[in-house]
Amino acid sequence: MRRVGAEANQRGDDAAERGTVVTPSAEFPPLGPEERAALGRIGERWHAPRRPDDLPIDPTLGRNRRRPAPTRFGRLAPIEMFTVEQPDELVATAPARLPGSRAGRMVTRLRRALVGPPLSSAAVLYERMRKLVALPILSSDLLSSVAYGPEAMLTVLVLAGSSALGLALPLAALLVVLMVAVGLSYRQTIPAYPHGAGSYLVAGDNLGRTAGLAAAAGLMLDYVLTVSVSVAAGVHAVTSALPGLAPATVPFGVLVIAVLLAGNLRGVRTAGNIFVLPTYAFVAAILAVLVVGYARAAGRGFAAVPPPAVPAAEGLGLLLVLRAFSSGAVSMTGIEAVSNAVPAFRPTEWRNARTTLGWMVAMLVALFAGLVALIHLDGLVPRPGETILSQLGRVTFPTGPWYALLQATTALILLLAANTAFNDFPRLLFFMARDGHAPRRFLHMGDRLAFSDGLVALAGAATVIFLVFGGRTEALIPLYAVGVFLAFTLSQSGMVVHWRRHRGPGWRRRLVLNAVGATLSGLVLLTAAVAKFAEGAWVVVVAVPLLVLLFRRIHRHYATLHRALALHPPPAAGRTPAAAPPAPAGSAEGEELPQEVRHLVVVPVARLNRASLRALAYAASLGQPTLAVHIAPEEAEADRFREQWCAWGDHLRLETVVSPYRSVIGPLAHYLEALHAARPDLTLTVIVPEVVLRRRRHRLLHSRAEQRLRAALRALPGVVVTSIPVHVSG
Repeated sequence: MRRVGAEANQRGDDAAERGTVVTPSAEFPPLGPEERAALGRIGERWHAPRRPDDLPIDPTLGRNRRRPAPTRFGRLAPIEMFTVEQPDELVATAPARLPGSRAGRMVTRLRRALVGPPLSSAAVLYERMRKLVALPILSSDLLSSVAYGPEAMLTVLVLAGSSALGLALPLAALLVVLMVAVGLSYRQTIPAYPHGAGSYLVAGDNLGRTAGLAAAAGLMLDYVLTVSVSVAAGVHAVTSALPGLAPATVPFGVLVIAVLLAGNLRGVRTAGNIFVLPTYAFVAAILAVLVVGYARAAGRGFAAVPPPAVPAAEGLGLLLVLRAFSSGAVSMTGIEAVSNAVPAFRPTEWRNARTTLGWMVAMLVALFAGLVALIHLDGLVPRPGETILSQLGRVTFPTGPWYALLQATTALILLLAANTAFNDFPRLLFFMARDGHAPRRFLHMGDRLAFSDGLVALAGAATVIFLVFGGRTEALIPLYAVGVFLAFTLSQSGMVVHWRRHRGPGWRRRLVLNAVGATLSGLVLLTAAVAKFAEGAWVVVVAVPLLVLLFRRIHRHYATLHRALALHPPPAAGRTPAAAPPAPAGSAEGEELPQEVRHLVVVPVARLNRASLRALAYAASLGQPTLAVHIAPEEAEADRFREQWCAWGDHLRLETVVSPYRSVIGPLAHYLEALHAARPDLTLTVIVPEVVLRRRRHRLLHSRAEQRLRAALRALPGVVVTSIPVHVSG
């Protein structure tokens, strides 16, 4: 398989080209070749009024001499704010004291205590996972599902009575085949797409953008439900052992989600250290149950204990069997996690990811098949108030502390299984945001080099779902399989197309394997959507196309924004380039060269005091045409202001606007709009005097007209609003 990875890298398909390493620089994509060429041509025509280095201050801040400590105004304490990394570059250092108000500093200190101190961008290379850490982090969802997957299958079968429970073994065998097929399919996906993004990228590159977005929508819903279902199942495991805690199910679940969020906000390495032990402890506990359980069964010659008689509530038909099969298939949720998180592994990333996935699938098959067979041998049936794994633990360990240990590890793994979603959901949003299908804020890495916005979004959505369904696992399970198997189906179908396009050695064998995975996944998807439609699956069926529509609208917005902001070659005299965004002829917003900018500075003046005189002085110092505007409520006040203006010296042109209805912001905004309409080629710079108050409580005593004016003028093109602050210390 090494040759497969080398071939995948050599092919250099679009996925590999677009799947760059995840770093903080992803927020700042480089210019394309056309824009770089346009930038050069614009620079050739640039005529600045003064040389760029002709400045009245040393921009290097005196690198080679000692500087005075920052003042109290900066609240940064006596430290060096900048260090020299390169001769022409300053590097900001972490402040010793925190800026902002007292309340803001308290919040920041609390966040630092919960999340930890910030990490340097260079540390992103060290925030990678080795295989022994990646296995529990990425498999917690997959392995924990064996705690409720077999029970979900048996809960459907028992509706046809105790006699129908005998179908559990053949259905489990079919599910094992499905697990192996999908697992091997994803092992092929990893070296073919070594930069992550999983189903979203595979389906998008091979089946089209809509298929990729549908896969992403399915995965996003799956991740949100993973958190809700895992926490609900974990709380149920706790209440099964301690029934007195049942009334606190909902607040306990919300608290767990908050703890998971805080742990993941601390970064990949810290989260790994937190969640490694519970996963391995759960695997050890289940293996102990299997060893002891099968030893007890061997003592009676592996004779199955007859299950208790359960009356049939439904007839045994094909639809019920398919429902049981799709319910048991929830044990596979999380199998795609590794393919989404390939960049989070240490080098060689795809090789380590593929090995980890192999371990995960092998452990899943062993635990799932072993539990289903042991439950059959012990004659257990689902019953309300206690999970079937809890029943199995009581039968296997009738005495001693082992049952308590089993329940404790089960509760821990179920509660922490959501960590897989916390690892993959923000990364999926990163890839979507990079392609313009999700808000760009999801490209941002937080203080601890985690995708903080994506983590908060996942925690918020999962909390809402958990509250709406009251933390009941059985109410959430019907929503679970549709989204994830939609992603499975599209991903494996995309790999079939991929192998047809890239016909390397052994491509037919790989194509057949992916085709089998796509077929079986599609069967589960269709069964789950139809059989569980009325039970709640309709929510996912409706949500997926709505999410795809939302992603397309977001992409359309960013495409429009890119066209508006992209660099274009400067037009010939009197002409507008064909590729330029639609703008009115002679619009000020189309100017890219300083010699093309025409100014008019406008200063609104309410009264002649220190603030307004400072704004007028600043405007006059710019050396551009300047106009003062006064809004008067009546003619008498307008005459009185003109007299004061003349007493000042009438140094600038004054225009008075009478507003008999006493409105100020509206008439001023309309007047500026009229000026802009008369000369759209002018850039109107509105200079507003602003009183800056030291104490926040004093702000209630002022109208804050400058903010309202800024908001009113924000939508007007060709208008720049700037504030001239006058600080009041009292």
